[in-house]
Amino acid sequence: MSVVEPGSTGVNLVARAKDILLQPAATWDVIDTEPATIGDLYRSYVMPLAAIPAVCSLLGMLIFGIGGFGISFRPSPVWLIAQTAVGYALSLGMVYVMALIIEGLAPTFGGTKDRIQAFKLAAYSPTAAWIAGVFGLLPTLAVLALIGGLYSLFILYKGLPKLMKAPEEKATPYFVVVLVCAVVVGVVIASVTGAIASMAGPLHMANRGAVDTVKLPGGASLNIGQLEAASKRAEAAARQMEAGKAVAATNPEILKTYLPASVAGFNRTEVSSSSGGVAGMQGSGAEGSYSKGDANFRLTVSDLGGAGALAGMASAFNVQSSKETASGYEKVGKVGGRMTQESYDRTSRHGEYSVLVADRFMVQATGDGVSIDDLKAAVGAVGIGQLESLAKAG
Repeated sequence: MSVVEPGSTGVNLVARAKDILLQPAATWDVIDTEPATIGDLYRSYVMPLAAIPAVCSLLGMLIFGIGGFGISFRPSPVWLIAQTAVGYALSLGMVYVMALIIEGLAPTFGGTKDRIQAFKLAAYSPTAAWIAGVFGLLPTLAVLALIGGLYSLFILYKGLPKLMKAPEEKATPYFVVVLVCAVVVGVVIASVTGAIASMAGPLHMANRGAVDTVKLPGGASLNIGQLEAASKRAEAAARQMEAGKAVAATNPEILKTYLPASVAGFNRTEVSSSSGGVAGMQGSGAEGSYSKGDANFRLTVSDLGGAGALAGMASAFNVQSSKETASGYEKVGKVGGRMTQESYDRTSRHGEYSVLVADRFMVQATGDGVSIDDLKAAVGAVGIGQLESLAKAG
């Protein structure tokens, strides 16, 4: 069955991803002879999978902030969404650039110049790196994205002589030159986006005969069925953007109404809102400041807009992480089916609690001099059910 067969995109995407990871050589033989077009490969494979690192990095930055060495800061959700949208668009462009490089170099190394075959290589080779992008959700895993990237290079190495018909004795130098070009292009992409290194780790496949889940470090897993459904939603969102009908972010003035005037004895002292968009994606947010004596917290509600449609792919990753210290803890997991993060330091009484609602809205409370129960009450007071209804209404 072709990966571009109409009507079965999600199923074929998952099957092809499993095959290229588990048996790359045999899968390249199949890919070599199957019909394809650049547009179909973009829609059915590249766009959904390339969204994984983009979305997971976005969610990781929304939950944990940006930083290192004990120092972090939290840019506005709108800024993060804009950066993610630009990075995602450039990553899609890089696939096409790599196809041109592979095609252009083919005659030099005794290969056949073929745009479609070159694009197949550029489209399927990054599969491991894209799936490994899920670890952008967990900064605690450190910078190990290199592992997924290295395996993707191995996949490219296995496919290059098969699809471009280069003789075996020239396959290695052909691969090396393509690799050098890929590094140069990657550096350019990184400099343009100011990308933060993705967090990645090794993938472990369970039940190699019929893979339903991908086991990840730290007790996490990837649900293939959920990824299949999410990929269809991601493709639909991408087509909307192509047609100029991107998902409209909620009016920030409406989001302000979800911020309660008071909660858990804290009174709201300030409220603000903002919105913005780039590359066909929009986002909006509202933030309230609350205080009670010396204690205070910030409560934010952010609409990820079009990025939220892509964020559905992150729901397939059942990430769980827990860390205990002498004075506090950090947790990431799912509560009531929603991705949730919480951290608390009993000494400083600083805490954070956030929930991803309907794969679209992020609700977060961050405070000082508070209890974690205060922060959970603040997030709950926003009205999670109402936000889910708002997401269903479109």
